[in-house]
Amino acid sequence: MKRSYLCTLIAASLLGAGCSQEFLEPKRDTSILTNEDVAEIAETNPAIINGALEGVYSYMVQNRAVTTGHYDFGQKGVDIWMDIVCGDMALSASAYGWYDNPANLLSTVDFTRAENRTIWQYYYKVINLSNNVINYIGGNGVTPDTAEGRHIMGQAKALRAYAYFYLAQLFQREYNPTQPILPFYNGEISNYGKVPASQIYDLIISDLNTSIELLDDYSRDTKYKVNKSVAQGLLAYTYAAMGNYQQARVFADQVIATSGSPLTTLGQTAFPGTGSGFNNVNTPSWIWGYDITDVMGEQLINWWGQMDYFTYSYASAGDQKAIDDALYAAIPPGDVRKTQFSTSPATLLMPLNKFFAPARTWQGQYFITTDYLFMRVDEFYLLSAEAAARTGDEAAARTRLAELLTQRLAGGAGAATAYVTGLTGQALQNAIYLQTRIELWGEGKSYLAMKRNQATVTRGTNHVFRAGQSFQYNSDELSFQIPQIELNNNPAITEQN
Repeated sequence: MKRSYLCTLIAASLLGAGCSQEFLEPKRDTSILTNEDVAEIAETNPAIINGALEGVYSYMVQNRAVTTGHYDFGQKGVDIWMDIVCGDMALSASAYGWYDNPANLLSTVDFTRAENRTIWQYYYKVINLSNNVINYIGGNGVTPDTAEGRHIMGQAKALRAYAYFYLAQLFQREYNPTQPILPFYNGEISNYGKVPASQIYDLIISDLNTSIELLDDYSRDTKYKVNKSVAQGLLAYTYAAMGNYQQARVFADQVIATSGSPLTTLGQTAFPGTGSGFNNVNTPSWIWGYDITDVMGEQLINWWGQMDYFTYSYASAGDQKAIDDALYAAIPPGDVRKTQFSTSPATLLMPLNKFFAPARTWQGQYFITTDYLFMRVDEFYLLSAEAAARTGDEAAARTRLAELLTQRLAGGAGAATAYVTGLTGQALQNAIYLQTRIELWGEGKSYLAMKRNQATVTRGTNHVFRAGQSFQYNSDELSFQIPQIELNNNPAITEQN
């Protein structure tokens, strides 16, 4: 029978297992390594498992891992697409065309477009690689005896959950637990057809709860590795996506209380403030990020290349990404975040003072060493506020929002208090959503907030495509399509989303 592309990924793994019914049968081929073989080897050489886990992290930042497209560079590539599709990021000029399809909302309605394939294969490869790591140390139901084993298992399960979470957000129009949405692979069970969203979310929640427990005593040596706070943050996002705001608030508050990460300061928020640039993984507010070094040889095909005017690549040469001008207009004078964006005609509303190579010389960064941001603590002040407002604790919601705005408004705590005073009901929820869009612009989180808030988005006037048009959060244009390669090769999937 035909084999799905996902099966091909699994078959290409170290285990060498096929993706047929026989894969589930207890036959032994002595010419290949089994899970048990690898587990036995790992007891005497744990570097094997550590290497497999490192491979997952490396894949998250690998460029052209799926296609030859210059937009294919792991999670940060998907972040740009999400911001463009939800409309908060405007493709304000297009010289090379790399972002024309998502900006024109063609990728989201046409399963033949490469963007769908890139997203699908990227996340399922993360799942496959994470499943390998989990299997190497015993499988889903095993709690390793050693601290090192527990920490590896905790990271692998969180990474699998992370990939499934993003797949669910991108390929389901809105949360519906009974709707079949995705194939299911957990390293032991393979269901090539679409399973209900509830099965996907159950695995995400189980993985993240296990991860939180296993990583309780874990102290990582670098921020690209998942720790307990990252797992808590992912779980907060998961519960919020499901509409379970009570649990979302619990875990958002845990991140704030236990991560040890302070809010991004006023100075760090925009140039010329001290520590500004959102370019350094050592920024205290960053919970999860990747240290891009010169050894990696990053050039041109990179998130910074697509976003930063000061990096030698596309953003500096005519493929301009800017804040939607209507969203920019909603930022009041005196808010430091308004100064993140250029007001010069040639670079109008580009994020010249939010994301920049430190030398701030046009096209000056050729070998890229500015870092990738995946998660920062500020997100959870906003998510906690959102969850509190949704569950009726409006006083707590206003307090959380004011804590963040104290570091953003020129008047400090007084201005923040004045902003939140009197906000109630839908007006309070709308204010938190607006502040989320402003604060996290360009970081890939506005799309998630759009779906949670069931928003209708209206594009401003500075988009090359679809300027002034409005779209509901659950419209066909705002979710991606199961790619053609999967539908062609996987007979268990017979229809789109």
